[in-house]
Amino acid sequence: MPLILQSTAPLPTADLDTARTLARASELVLRSDTVAAAEECAPLTPALRDALDDFCGPRAIDWAVVPPGRKLSDFRLVAMDMDSTLITIECIDEIADFCGLKAEVSAITEAAMRGEITDFNESLRRRVALLKGLDASVLDCVYEERLRLSPGAERMLQTVQALGLRTLLVSGGFVHFTEKLKARLKLDVTRANTLEIVDGKLTGNVVGEIVNADVKARTVQEVCAQIGATPDQAIVMGDGSNDLKMMAVAGLSVAFRAKPVVRAQASVAFNHVGLDGLLALFPH
Repeated sequence: MPLILQSTAPLPTADLDTARTLARASELVLRSDTVAAAEECAPLTPALRDALDDFCGPRAIDWAVVPPGRKLSDFRLVAMDMDSTLITIECIDEIADFCGLKAEVSAITEAAMRGEITDFNESLRRRVALLKGLDASVLDCVYEERLRLSPGAERMLQTVQALGLRTLLVSGGFVHFTEKLKARLKLDVTRANTLEIVDGKLTGNVVGEIVNADVKARTVQEVCAQIGATPDQAIVMGDGSNDLKMMAVAGLSVAFRAKPVVRAQASVAFNHVGLDGLLALFPH
């Protein structure tokens, strides 16, 4: 299976030699000064995973062992979580900052993403309830003033779209943001939660079915069916525990700047490079 190493800084020759030896890999060939690839390496056992993590982590190198013989264009769908994956913020935390409750809401968000709060629906309701009475104009303020795309997001999306892959943004966050990103980034499908607004103010309630881990996984499978693809032809990118179920149904799962529980179960982890690290994993 091919071994890919990538970083945001030039890869030192000595580090490449050590990584190649650890992985019992064939020659590592530089594709650029920040990406190197070997055609094959040893089977990815837990021991090899730990060894590569221990060596590459302190050196800010991301490694990946990927299925052989696949091209990026063999995939049909790229599905992404929004908060802390496609974008750098947790929208609900930033909304809460406008009513002085960011610390309280962030603590619940973090516990949920680490998997310590297992009932996502309840954790979302608890956080949204704290927003009751907030002027809905705050949502636009968060989008315009605080929302930023994650590094490499636009390059990754433009490349996969040019290859004909469909794109899905599925989020436990809010429609207000996914719809704006859909138009901005030309995404094919979005799904998220709807905040109830009455007389221009948030009521503290969520309208309709909550997009939790099960709904995320179901949405990925539904979109695959709609485009005539199998889940094995999907790439799913996420960062929190509520992304694990949709990552599990995919042909390739990418943990992006993710919680440890997610990194441990994903096919690939990007701890340092941007979302466009995906483009280095397979020939196009």
